[in-house]
Amino acid sequence: MENNTLDNNFGNQQGNAALPNSTAVLVLGILSLVMCFCYGLVGLILGIIGLSLAGKDLQRYKMNPGAYTVSSYNNLKAGRVCAIIGTILSSLYFIVIIIYLIAVGSLISMASLGGF
Repeated sequence: MENNTLDNNFGNQQGNAALPNSTAVLVLGILSLVMCFCYGLVGLILGIIGLSLAGKDLQRYKMNPGAYTVSSYNNLKAGRVCAIIGTILSSLYFIVIIIYLIAVGSLISMASLGGF
């Protein structure tokens, strides 16, 4: 009997449920950090999706904090921080890539017009 009780409550603290998207937010936040140097676009998309999911789960947690586990809330906070950092780094890298492409394009157009 005791073993069944432990199996039924595994992963839940005091019978509380985990936030539905806490693991997904954590994974997306970490992936946005890892992928931020893939021309910035992949990390930017993953970070924005992670922030959107985090916002929904934060609203759920604020409405009823006693219904969710502390560990899932901590995962949500960590994923949100990673997603914010990944989004910022990705957007900066994306801007640098755009500036680089504009500079290279203008140099090529100047060279084709005989500017050099």
